[in-house]
Amino acid sequence: MQQLVIASNNTGKIREIRSLIESIELLSLNDIGFTDEIAEPFHTFEENALAKASAIYQFCGKNVFADDSGLCVNSLNGAPGVDSAHYSGERNDEKNLQKVLKELEHSEDRSAFYKAVICLIWGGEVYYFEGICDGVLIKEKIGEEGFGYDPVFIPAGYDKTFGELPLSIKNELSHRGKAVRQMIAFLESELAG
Repeated sequence: MQQLVIASNNTGKIREIRSLIESIELLSLNDIGFTDEIAEPFHTFEENALAKASAIYQFCGKNVFADDSGLCVNSLNGAPGVDSAHYSGERNDEKNLQKVLKELEHSEDRSAFYKAVICLIWGGEVYYFEGICDGVLIKEKIGEEGFGYDPVFIPAGYDKTFGELPLSIKNELSHRGKAVRQMIAFLESELAG
């Protein structure tokens, strides 16, 4: 079975992606013994995803993919965007979420979207896949599922937050799910070769 390294130790993210990929053995950074912090100094999802994927590829030489994703709030001019994971100044989901809610306190427009960009290095070649999920932000957290901003994000066409929806439905709708499905379709065509 082909191996593919996911450039992450985020257990929520890994669980979501493992549930979508069955034909390939998915390895985490822990599985390959990578313990360094990878800098994400760039201002686009594409550049940050490439930086992460390249660092892991250079470390282990295995096929690898990395994603960079975030919440883009329209009335905040796209913030937190690439800074979603450390918007409050630290990597703390609760503090990040509360900062966004505070900034939206007096805003009528609560529309937002999640965006994910995957950078795949497969056979030494670089490929990109992108997914977007539109929705709105509510004022208080509902639900225990997901991570990050999920308990306040209601995807378009639904009346429940990503914090309430089961993983199977979230994967159908989510930005990451859409990008991962594009990548899986590509990998399946490569493996069928």
